[in-house]
Amino acid sequence: MDSSNTPTTSPRAAGSKELARKDDSTRYSDAALTPPVDVVEDSGGITLFADLPGVSRDKLSLQVASDTLTIEAESGLSIPEGLESSHTEVGLGRFRRVFTLSKELDTNAISAELSQGVLKLRIPKAQHAQPRRIEIQAA
Repeated sequence: MDSSNTPTTSPRAAGSKELARKDDSTRYSDAALTPPVDVVEDSGGITLFADLPGVSRDKLSLQVASDTLTIEAESGLSIPEGLESSHTEVGLGRFRRVFTLSKELDTNAISAELSQGVLKLRIPKAQHAQPRRIEIQAA
């Protein structure tokens, strides 16, 4: 029996720790922040305002597939040359948010603008979902 104070690790335990570390790094590389989003609805559709600080237009991806809207972005927050960060509050510069859209919305008419870190998406209601006035005929 080994009476030394040096902890021993079986090859099996060492392998599982290594796998755990690999899984953590994979999860971190796939991880993304969920940007806060305000949704405003009016009679003509909805407007989404997503906070994406440090994101430029070329690092922003908007996709609509069926009834799913996906927002993905990468921020360009970098440390200026010659400086070194001693503390980082948010080191992850990736954003991802997914929405399920109502069938009442016209996904072919979405407009988007990005200004000062705020993405504004306008999604109008489809023609069949627009409010309309019904004429009443005299009998």
